[in-house]
Amino acid sequence: MKCTSKQSRQLAVRESGEQLALGFKPVDVSIADIMSPTGYRGLSAFHKYWGKKPIECLGFLIDTLTQPNDIVVDPFVGSGLIARECALRKRRFIGVDLNPVSIQLARMISDLPALEQYDSAVQRMGKSIRARIDESYVLADRMTATHYLWDGDRLKQVWTVHRGKGGREIREPTPQDISLSASYASHTSSRIRPLRLYQNSRINTSPTLALSDIFTGRALRNIDLIIESIPETPESLRRALFLTLTASIGQMSRMVFAITRRGKTTGKNTSRTEVGSWVIGYWRPSLHFEINVWNCFQHRAAKLVRTLSSLGQARSFKLTDSPHHVFAESAQIALLNTNAITALRDMPNSSVALVLTDPPHSDRIPYLELSELWNAVLGETPLFEEEIVVSNARGRGKTKAEYNKTMCDLLREVDRVLVPDGVLALLFNARDAHSWNGLIRNGSEPSLVYCGCFPMVYSANSVVQDNRAGSMKSDYVLLYRKRGRGGNNGLFEERIHSIPGWSEDFPKAKGE
Repeated sequence: MKCTSKQSRQLAVRESGEQLALGFKPVDVSIADIMSPTGYRGLSAFHKYWGKKPIECLGFLIDTLTQPNDIVVDPFVGSGLIARECALRKRRFIGVDLNPVSIQLARMISDLPALEQYDSAVQRMGKSIRARIDESYVLADRMTATHYLWDGDRLKQVWTVHRGKGGREIREPTPQDISLSASYASHTSSRIRPLRLYQNSRINTSPTLALSDIFTGRALRNIDLIIESIPETPESLRRALFLTLTASIGQMSRMVFAITRRGKTTGKNTSRTEVGSWVIGYWRPSLHFEINVWNCFQHRAAKLVRTLSSLGQARSFKLTDSPHHVFAESAQIALLNTNAITALRDMPNSSVALVLTDPPHSDRIPYLELSELWNAVLGETPLFEEEIVVSNARGRGKTKAEYNKTMCDLLREVDRVLVPDGVLALLFNARDAHSWNGLIRNGSEPSLVYCGCFPMVYSANSVVQDNRAGSMKSDYVLLYRKRGRGGNNGLFEERIHSIPGWSEDFPKAKGE
């Protein structure tokens, strides 16, 4: 297949409405596209869900390994982008995830709110609560503060930032500023459930970590106001507004670090202090920002408004929480908030054309622990005990041995539900050889045969990956085929073999 030119690629991205998310015919994805993904844009950039993978690679695999009306299953649906990509390509889709926020994201992406409805709701919320929020940030001259720079419990600076209107003004804190902050210090949230966390030094959590450790009382009070103003119906609008809050809530916390002595984007030495962002984990630096809560929410909402505007009349798809409706062709997308193995066991033998999934990669990302704040805002209580993951958290018992055993159990169910000549495309990478032991090698399952793999290029640079010693820069796409009628269902056609780095060898982990 010929690679697209730069001009046609730009047209394809524009027509696809930010990462193939338009409700029209999907853009054909070339090998050049998957080797040079465009990065997080539009819907894929809306929420900071962990471990998002390039949409180009997902689209390529769906196009190459399935036919219209085939059933595609993802037992670890993650950010939910794959659900829409399957539906746009006229495939039926079943997505499963134990993480409640993951399923809510997948539902939002598959059932987008109407642009006018969402924009109007945000404006009504602002008219209802903006003045009350502003009173908690008011300065002596009646201006509204946008940022507070703290060093531990000491207030160092107060900022008013006005985009396009003179930039920022930095002020010395006044007694009124300090008194106003203290007046909200004892506020406890009535809208967010208490956190359930474990002793995990890797992400800086403990069972005693509370909302009051992560947020100022002023921030919690204003977050409560936002939650109270979110309309009850319709469901798609309410879901989108809650996810807007979870997408912006990290910037409302004490976890926003201050960048000093180097430029935020240039890296050059400077005396200017700049606003960083919440990256990962629950680290609360001594030098940090407290940011106006409404500004954080409104900024994220504006991004979604721009995305919805770029999509035009984007399609929404019929959703269900029962896979049987997908098998019966009465719904196109089923999304299940449950254990992956439990969901697979409820599916018929030889019924699925493709299982395309990105499971937790051993101990790389403890999804439920990192998502706990989001789920607390949503009022969801995840089943930590059923998570398939390796965790450093003391007391969880999520060891590599248990992980490998559970992955073997899951892959047996995948083998059972795949049609003859059906394909498993497994996205995976891990640092050590032991973490690979739960995967199938060379036909150790009754009928699932390892075919080969290729490296998957990440779609965006990662602060975490770029700065962590020994971090990995890509994943592998491992391909397996279920023994069947003697054909290969297109798996070994030139399109797959032409991918740079394609190999029929099983990947070798570090130390092997």
